[in-house]
Amino acid sequence: MPGKVADFLRATELEPAERAALDQGVTVRRGQGYTLRVSTEPEVHRQLLDRCKPLGNATAIPAQRKARREYENRVAALAAETP
Repeated sequence: MPGKVADFLRATELEPAERAALDQGVTVRRGQGYTLRVSTEPEVHRQLLDRCKPLGNATAIPAQRKARREYENRVAALAAETP
């Protein structure tokens, strides 16, 4: 998950499973930002994606919108892999 998405989610109220997934994630530095590698079930990823919907609206910063789109694409690819 992109760092901008992870930062947004850390500032919101989450379910215990979602919070645990974020807390157990591994930070990987990428250029100026970072990526948070989260190993959890696809349904938790979908719940986290639903919670970051405000990052996809027109009032969000363009970098936040892009980060949400990237995460959405990764979650969609993950869903395509699982039967």
